[in-house]
This record gives sequence, structure tokens and C-alpha cells, in this order.
Amino acid sequence: MPPFDVPEGDPFGPHNLPYGVFSIPGSRDRSDRTVGVRLGDHVLDAGAAAHALGSPYASLLARPTLNPLLAAGRTAWSDVRRALTAWVTVPSHREVLEPLLHPLSSVTLHLPFEVADYVDFYASENHARNVGRIFRPDAADSLTPNWKHLPIGYHGRSGTVVVSGTDVVRPSGQRKAPADAAPVFGPSVRLDIEAEVGFVVGVPSEPGSPVALGDFREHVFGLCLLNDWSARDVQAWEYVPLGPFLGKSFATSVSAWITPLDALEEARVAPPERTHELLPYLDDTNTDQDGPGGYDLRISVALNGHVVSEPPFSTMYWTAAQQLAHMTVNGASLRTGDLYGSGTVSGPAERERGSLLELTWNGRDPLELPDGKRTFLEDGDVVTLSAWAPGPGGARVGLGEVTGRVVGRGA
Repeated sequence: MPPFDVPEGDPFGPHNLPYGVFSIPGSRDRSDRTVGVRLGDHVLDAGAAAHALGSPYASLLARPTLNPLLAAGRTAWSDVRRALTAWVTVPSHREVLEPLLHPLSSVTLHLPFEVADYVDFYASENHARNVGRIFRPDAADSLTPNWKHLPIGYHGRSGTVVVSGTDVVRPSGQRKAPADAAPVFGPSVRLDIEAEVGFVVGVPSEPGSPVALGDFREHVFGLCLLNDWSARDVQAWEYVPLGPFLGKSFATSVSAWITPLDALEEARVAPPERTHELLPYLDDTNTDQDGPGGYDLRISVALNGHVVSEPPFSTMYWTAAQQLAHMTVNGASLRTGDLYGSGTVSGPAERERGSLLELTWNGRDPLELPDGKRTFLEDGDVVTLSAWAPGPGGARVGLGEVTGRVVGRGA
């Protein structure tokens, strides 16, 4: 089928057009990479297309990373998207662009942007309550006292953010079970996943200048699926009192495709009802002038090809705009390429939980899979996150999948 003739209903049709970075066979180094836009099962060389059609934004697209486009701001984002939509839908452009469309199967996809800082949040009430019930079963409230007042988060390690398809080496660290007399060192035996959504910052902010709720879309370019791998046994021993460290920092996988927020207008929904009065900088009950702050993203988690969970992002209590506002309210500045994760996405039903910790209730209830039982991940296991969102006219907007295979040290 010709590359422009995307089948009706394809989630990567002209209504979507996510951005990535790719190289073709024979490429030798980073300078051979360039920005691409996905159309069906092909990728358009966006920089070459912009040059061939005389776009003023050619210099932003003929780069080995998305960062120049991210930094250009919302006007440029909208202009480039309008141009790309016209290029792939107007028949008169086909002769010029067809040689610039490459089958996805023939290219190598790379980490699409240079990650500046990485922050991970804890924004799902269902997930937080499940974790509270697992580890604090006798507590009067499964939520911590601060949970309904601010989006809890921690700073992660940007240098270990990797693109989908990268193997994840099982981490080692200290671990100590409650009954053990002393800690031991070795590979994690409770390796887990966290099904999340990552938000990619484009326009930076000035130090000392918090970003208001209403300015979210001036700074955030788009989103992607994210798997924040977690060594639960390492984390349990190390995280008191300062929080996650080695149990999280070994790997975070992101999609090779960044979906611009402008492609997700039909997916915007109101977040869950607020049960506690919020401080003004987080209060989105009356101040959101740019539409609702939630997103209806339907996530699927597969383990070795078998779907084990379908977490709904629409249930997330804290929105991406509130997370950005909280992240900067102390005066911390944004940088182009900042990435922040939503935290594990979990719905109210058992088959909607976004981590094995919850799905197996901390190992008590193993998953029954065609290839055997699982409590936590074994070497050789492959985890794949995929998702879609409602699009225009009943279409689906596909989010690029995130996949990773667990390998043992020395494998």
C-alpha cells in the first residue's frame, strides 16, 4: 500500500502525527539522526520535507533531537503541525514527499529528546490507596495526610531514561526483609513495572518564577508512555527517610514517539471530583480557562504478549498542569527537555492496576499466565505498554508503545 494511503481507522493517521528521531541503515553516528513524523507504518523525514517545501521551520526539524523544536514555543508547534498535516494530506505534495517516507521496519528509532531533568509523581488515588493498604493495613486512612493537598513526587535520574526497545539489566542493591537480621547485597528479586504517562517540557521558565496552572500548554509540548521500572525490595530498605533512590534510578523507559498535546484535544476530560479544598496555586475548580485538565488515555500492559492490565488515565486525581505548577511553585525553573512522569496509573478495578505490586498484592496472589505464574519480573520477561485516546470524528489517537526486556547481569 502506498505510504500516503493510511487505512481508515489507523491510530497513526494524519490526525495524530507524533514526533520521533530516527536514522536509516548505513548511518554511522548521531549526526545522521533526524526528526521524523509517524504516518501509519511509515516515518516522514520532517527536516528534508520542510527543506523541500520551503518551510521556515526547516532548521528546527533537520536536527538529531527534538529539543530545538521543543524550545521554539507554542506558535511554532502549531505552525509546524498545520504544515505537516497539509503536507501529508494534500495530493500535490505526494511526488515530493514520497521518497522521504521510510518504512518503520527499515529505520532505527532513538531517544527523541535530550532529557534535562526527570521528576516522577504519585498522582493516582487508586494506586496510592492500594499501596497504603498493602504496607499500612492497620492505618485508619490508606492515604498519607498530605496526599489530597499536593502532588507528591521525587527527583529521578535523567541519565538512565532510555528509549523503547532498550534492554533493562536487573539492578543490584541492598535489600532486607523484615525478618532478616541484616541486609544482603545482590540482584533485585522483586523487579516491577510502573505504567505511567510522561510529559515533555518545551519552553523553559525563569528561576524564581512559578508556572501557573493556566500556563501549562505554553510550556509542555506533548506526552508519551513511560515505564518507571522499580526494584521493590531495594526501594523498601532504602527509602526511609529520604525516598526512592537506587530502587528507581537504574532505568526509565519512554516511547520513541512524542504525541503533541494538540493531537489530544478530543481526549481532554475533567479530573475526578476534588474532595479537599486546594491552595490557590493548585485550585483547578474555577481557574482552568483552557479546558479540562485531565486526559482520557486507555493504557494496556502486556507481559510476554499477554495483557494483564488496562489502566485508565482519566482516573488520575492530580493533573499534569497541577504537577507542573507544584514542581515550580518554590521557584525551581524548567529546562527544555524536562520530563515528568504521572506516577503509576491505576483504576478502581483489579484488572486496572498499573504495577505488579498491586496486581499480585505484593506477591500474595500470583498472576496466572500461559507461560507460568508471576509475582514479579523474571529474566527474559518482556513488558509492553500501549495506549490510545479518543480522536476527532470517532478516530483513535495511538500513543507509541514502550517495550523492554529484562536481562540478568552478564547476559
